[in-house]
Amino acid sequence: MAHESLETLQATRHRVAAHLVGRERELELALAAVSAGRDLVLEGPPGTSKTTMLKAITEEWGIPLVFVEGNADLTSGKLVGHHNPARVLREDYSADTFVAGPLVEAMRQGGFLYIEEFNRAPEDTLNTLLTAMADRSIEVPRVGRVEALPTFRVIASMNPFDNVGTTRLSTSVSDRLNRIVVGYQDAEAERGIVALRTGLGSGSGAEAAARVIPDAVAVTRATREHPDVRQGSSVRGAIDCALVTHELLGLRGQGVDDEDAYPATFFDAMLVSLSGRIHVDEASETTPERVLREIWEDHFVLEPARAEPG
Repeated sequence: MAHESLETLQATRHRVAAHLVGRERELELALAAVSAGRDLVLEGPPGTSKTTMLKAITEEWGIPLVFVEGNADLTSGKLVGHHNPARVLREDYSADTFVAGPLVEAMRQGGFLYIEEFNRAPEDTLNTLLTAMADRSIEVPRVGRVEALPTFRVIASMNPFDNVGTTRLSTSVSDRLNRIVVGYQDAEAERGIVALRTGLGSGSGAEAAARVIPDAVAVTRATREHPDVRQGSSVRGAIDCALVTHELLGLRGQGVDDEDAYPATFFDAMLVSLSGRIHVDEASETTPERVLREIWEDHFVLEPARAEPG
């Protein structure tokens, strides 16, 4: 909540941190900003736990997280709300015929209005937020003034690597937002995330996971550093790569210690899980499949020590 006591805020940080892997600093910054009553933009690539962090905070505080997808179709009317046409014909305009949009819903419930792909929304739509952020209230025609509850916040997210179909935020909007840059986690944290999300690190699959998870994380991270790739895969690609590899090994009756079969099976899993997640630079004359083949060869052929079990 706004202006929580130090002890309460520290306890909140501890409980929320249990839902995250490798996000201690970003969590502290986000908690400090929203607890101080500030609105916030989280800038980082997909799959970096931005949504997970916000869900954990709002669940801890017992308030809604209201999602909005930023795109060219997000109009001010969709953001604020509209009057039900059928009821207007029968009853004329009134507060009772108004259907609240996500902004009004978040204000009335004291929730976080979370706008993903913030810089894809039209500028005039984003300007609708200015009064809500500055005054914590808006005037809705034929409804009246909507006052926000104290826990209302505007939280935005943007992908800094994606400049297709995006717009530059106006000074008026950016001046009202605090900003946190959220990068990729380190390799150890990503291995922890994959183990947590797949469940492969426990039970009978623990031995296989000891190889599959590090391999999946290594090749996924390599997609972000390849010279022909504009944007590589998030940790979601590593999660899927590990899961698909696990299932393929079972279907083919193979094990991770089968050095003749495992690398080829892993490559098939790479193609399924990563080829649609990497974006090749338009100026390069290659394909996602070729990029993944190069990464696979680097990992399993040129530097085989990196691919040894464990």
